[in-house]
Amino acid sequence: MYKIMTADDAIGLIKDGDVIGLNSFLGIENPTELHEAIYRRFQATGSPKNLTMISSGGFGLWDENRNAEGYIRDGAVDKIICGHFGAMYSTKRLVLEDRFEAYNLPLGCISHAIRAQAGGLPGALSKVGLDIFVDPKIDGPGINSISKDDSLVKSVEVDGEEFLYYKLPKIKVALIKGTAADSKGNITFDDMYMSGDALSLCQATKANGGKVIVQVDRIVSTPSRPRNTIIPGCFVDAIVMVKPEPRHAAYESLTGSFEIPYSQWTDWSEMLENRTSTKSVVNVAANVIGKRAAMELKQDDIVNIGVGIPETVTKYARESGILNKVTLTVESGGIGGFPASGTVFGAVIGANCMIDMANQFDLYNNGGLDICFMGGIEIDKYGNVNAHRGPGAFAGVGGFANITAQTRTVVFCVTFNTKGLSVDDNDGKITIMNNGSIPKFVDKVRSISFSAKRAKENKQRVLYVTERCVFELGEKGLRLIEVYPGVDINRDVLDLLPFEVEVDYLLEF
Repeated sequence: MYKIMTADDAIGLIKDGDVIGLNSFLGIENPTELHEAIYRRFQATGSPKNLTMISSGGFGLWDENRNAEGYIRDGAVDKIICGHFGAMYSTKRLVLEDRFEAYNLPLGCISHAIRAQAGGLPGALSKVGLDIFVDPKIDGPGINSISKDDSLVKSVEVDGEEFLYYKLPKIKVALIKGTAADSKGNITFDDMYMSGDALSLCQATKANGGKVIVQVDRIVSTPSRPRNTIIPGCFVDAIVMVKPEPRHAAYESLTGSFEIPYSQWTDWSEMLENRTSTKSVVNVAANVIGKRAAMELKQDDIVNIGVGIPETVTKYARESGILNKVTLTVESGGIGGFPASGTVFGAVIGANCMIDMANQFDLYNNGGLDICFMGGIEIDKYGNVNAHRGPGAFAGVGGFANITAQTRTVVFCVTFNTKGLSVDDNDGKITIMNNGSIPKFVDKVRSISFSAKRAKENKQRVLYVTERCVFELGEKGLRLIEVYPGVDINRDVLDLLPFEVEVDYLLEF
């Protein structure tokens, strides 16, 4: 039977050495007061300590002094297993200092492994991850030199086929943010941007004899409607009510509490961007890339668009009139509508529905997407892409590996080089004013997020769209298939590549 508690009392249920499952997605839907209560208790008593944190979508507030950052930095955590570390500014730096064990698994594979635990299974099978960094035959999921746990990902054979087997430590505590608890302890998510792994986390935790702690905005006397309940009260041990701070209507647009027609998507997106953007990616090079990439969209496509430069695809998809003829999706579970960006990435303006994250990754893993648009840090001559780890820094692979593993057409949206790149677009004629000092196309990527070998086996169509040209994945590696008007093929492309590419029929767009 659940109890209504203060945050400090609820956190008293956590023991040293516990494995904690977190239902959040980057910077959204974090149970912030529960994290702050953990930090208060740890500062006062040195407990709970030796914690293991598991989160498919990552957890953080884009602020190194909030959420879990403090108690992680002070030594309460021994191990983190996470799909994405991007919103955890302090934590991702400490990982590279070997302060604790840290593992990066594809977001969808963690979500499915949590669901497997909920069903009494030790782990989940997937073809996602084969031939990329997480594969034990390549590098494995450990991020730093002390992360040696080889039980998390194993290569196995089933009925003559190769799979990766993802197995997580048994979750003993679930920390979840919901909207309201009714008189029976049922938890609704009406004002939340997503439900994520909430139900699976609760089921897994209870199957393991653990404790479920839920932070809510309010407690209501009226029973919730059965279809609106995400977590039934019988799964809940502690409910902590924390009155939310007022938020601007732009944020309310993400809850689905009022209808937002297609004609208003851009207006609401601009209102959000003014409040949530972490940095601007709109520039000439990005616009050139977005315009060309958007030409790949077809009516009735089911689509995923990544953050950064790929977001410009939506601008030109709207201008061409195709945007309202396709269905956009986002990893957190949103289908339809217009995915938000910046610090509220994972939320959706005008979504048709918001499904559990594990179900969304069923769609991605089974090739249910027609096309996706992704960014990248570097690309090699074979067509492999590194999208998760730069020199001396990393964010994590997130849903990238799942999204690109089976999607019929994969479009990478990247500049040819970076840091100092300057481009002029004069009515479609492209001039490279200055090349950046850091190349994007390299002889060998430092870590593989996308396997060209696997893509060829899957018969996927793969394009690499830049601000000056387009490459396609061929049998032997990259093929140059387009050079834009104004671009000199030798000076601006071939002479700058550290490897030779096949030059195919050149089509100017």
